[in-house]
Amino acid sequence: MKDMARIFITGDTHGDIDISKVSVRRWPLQKELTKEDYLIILGDAGLVWYNSPKDNYIQKWWQDKPFTTLFVDGNHENHEALAAYPVEVWNGGKIHRIRDSVLHLMRGQVFTIGGLKFFAMGGADSVDKAFRHPFVSWWPQELPSVSEYEEALANLAAAGMQVDYVLTHDCGAHLCPRLCSGKGVHAINGFFDRLEYEEKLRFRHWYFGHHHKDLQLDGRHTVVYDKIIEIPT
Repeated sequence: MKDMARIFITGDTHGDIDISKVSVRRWPLQKELTKEDYLIILGDAGLVWYNSPKDNYIQKWWQDKPFTTLFVDGNHENHEALAAYPVEVWNGGKIHRIRDSVLHLMRGQVFTIGGLKFFAMGGADSVDKAFRHPFVSWWPQELPSVSEYEEALANLAAAGMQVDYVLTHDCGAHLCPRLCSGKGVHAINGFFDRLEYEEKLRFRHWYFGHHHKDLQLDGRHTVVYDKIIEIPT
């Protein structure tokens, strides 16, 4: 066993649409990794849709990678299909195991990975839902339920309101003016602000996707899309 896991973060992959950034050609470093290393997708992974041959192909593509793939859910996911997977406890939090080394980090969970604590909270609002079909290409479960918010608060309280890293699909409301043009502010954005400013969540860095940008907004918040970032351990 290696002394220390390496952990990487990237943004939305959207099934097979935006996975070229994880190709060996664009990211040759992956050849040095093992299943004890991790790549975390910050939502809109698009790995689970209709249990189709395309799903199986994409899931196998990730399973065959040398590292372990973790992802939070975004808004563009089949949330009913994800919820149909059995729930397991892995590294302290709840997951859906899509393949042996492809894991969905469920909402509101705290995980210990490589000796570090991560808070994971997927979900966001789809600005294009008017052009999608309910329960076919869009699901209202894209936004967290009251019980998921409550579970998140309970899990963070159990962790002493302190983690190393926060992993979400969307961002806090205070960042929306810089990123959310046309997207609006929703309950999930307010919840993230509550964690940071009312509950005084302590963390080293907060990473999120959704906005299709690569930008470090300040010393503690980074939105990720095409880049693959290795986080400090």
